[in-house]
Amino acid sequence: MSTPHAEQTRPIQAREKLDFQLDERIPRFWNGGDPYKTRFFDAMSLTFPIGERYFISSVRAYRDQVTDPHLLQEVKDFTRQEAQHGIVHTQFNEMLEKQGLNVAWTQRFLDRKFKWQLSRWSAAFNLSYTAAAEHLTALMCTTFMERPDIIAPFDHRIRAMYTWHSIEEVEHKAVCFDVLTKVAKAGYFTRIAGLIYFSIEYPIGNWYMVNRMLKDDGFGFWGRQDAGQGRLVALQAGRCLPAGAGLLPELFQAGLPSVAAQGDGPLRHLVGGLQPQRRSGRGRHRVCAAGDRCALTSGDLSAARRPVSGGCAARPGSGRWRA
Repeated sequence: MSTPHAEQTRPIQAREKLDFQLDERIPRFWNGGDPYKTRFFDAMSLTFPIGERYFISSVRAYRDQVTDPHLLQEVKDFTRQEAQHGIVHTQFNEMLEKQGLNVAWTQRFLDRKFKWQLSRWSAAFNLSYTAAAEHLTALMCTTFMERPDIIAPFDHRIRAMYTWHSIEEVEHKAVCFDVLTKVAKAGYFTRIAGLIYFSIEYPIGNWYMVNRMLKDDGFGFWGRQDAGQGRLVALQAGRCLPAGAGLLPELFQAGLPSVAAQGDGPLRHLVGGLQPQRRSGRGRHRVCAAGDRCALTSGDLSAARRPVSGGCAARPGSGRWRA
């Protein structure tokens, strides 16, 4: 007989004290030399540190009402993972600032935005927005697995960072939704409203930040159009896409039906495929050394641990995570 948590075959694990070597050795346009594709992902990173704190706050609003010990532990592990994501992407964003990008204004804007949402929106709608963001992020991470050509041009250190982030996003992808439905008791309207709001807001915000960063890079108006090759308009029925053909349509076509109608069930099975190597010892752990290469491949996320051509897997007992 199945149990309520049969689909979750392994616990959520927070991987801490990681070092992705986010320094001046990373090329300015690390995504295959393409300014637009690089800044598309950089714009995502700009939202993570403050966004992760907002997500944690949205879930914490219901933590004292969680009576299921398993779900309560997942909430705690979710919080630890999201905190680590904020730390690493803060380091990444500091690297962007050293490149001359105006990172500070985005952080001030996002801080005001999320504080406003927490003060003006209901706790349930904040959590609905968070669950939608977590769901679509996990879908994006799944797309990285199914479409390895999207991340193949990444600098190996950035690829390692997104490999780690993807593993953890898929591990905890259902936590917010479970709290939303089982604890907050949010109905269909609240779920779909949060999803629609986020699905409209995020592409617009991402486009705006990409445009601002390309300005900081020295691209004029027509230069920004050329850098994007028409992709600055992100919603063109899937014809002109910023991060590799098929990314946005796959996210939104899969995201709307699954969260609104079915919840997070369709992707829960992916969690069972993760088998990260445990670390031993203490201190900071380098995930990829210079010259190493990491890749996400088709199948499940466990493929992300395999080295490619002498890649980034650590020796057993070396105290390093596989990326």
